[in-house]
Amino acid sequence: MRPAERLFRIIQIMRATGRVMTAAEIAERLEVSARTVYRDLGHLMASGAPIDGERGIGYLLREAFDAPPLTFTFEQLEALAFGAKAVQALAGEDLGIAAREALAKIETSIPPEHARRLKTAPLFAVRGAKQPKPPKSLGSIRRAISERHRLRIDYRSLLDKRSERTIRPLGLTNFGAVWLLTAWCELRNDFRDFRVDRIEEFAVQRKRFKVEADKSFEAYLARFPDC
Repeated sequence: MRPAERLFRIIQIMRATGRVMTAAEIAERLEVSARTVYRDLGHLMASGAPIDGERGIGYLLREAFDAPPLTFTFEQLEALAFGAKAVQALAGEDLGIAAREALAKIETSIPPEHARRLKTAPLFAVRGAKQPKPPKSLGSIRRAISERHRLRIDYRSLLDKRSERTIRPLGLTNFGAVWLLTAWCELRNDFRDFRVDRIEEFAVQRKRFKVEADKSFEAYLARFPDC
């Protein structure tokens, strides 16, 4: 990792936590030595970054601080372009628009040659002729996940069995032609996966739920350590 990139990441880590951090904590996240972090923090503080602290106590970023943007490599630009095209092909209209807007913002903040590379990256993602369009409910479900609203769903299983469930929506996974909603099912008191295209009706509940560690998407993923 280049020194400039490491300095940027230190600022980002401290901003994200919003608390006092030791050099050892930062070093562990960056996979470098604590001595390197002490040196980098010294450079940042000497250059005027609003960081308070000292060895043995910890360091705190006092206020909002905008570090200069990093220069993207061509591979990173191609990854961004391909990711945006994949989102437009697979994830529905609202996220597709957001992806295009994000790329437009990036284009205005990078050198012209890099912007050209971003626009003309020779990588494409196309929905197959037999692959269905993303379910219309995808955007509403995604917002329910983000805002932590329970859903009341009418679901038809692959065996054509219908059921009504109240669920805590946790995450969405795309398997090409299929979108899978992972949720905490309050009927079964356990995690369940639901194909979004087989949710026949749904209603967003007004009351938000509080994410509990043992009922979170991270806890669900922990059941599959090899994924």
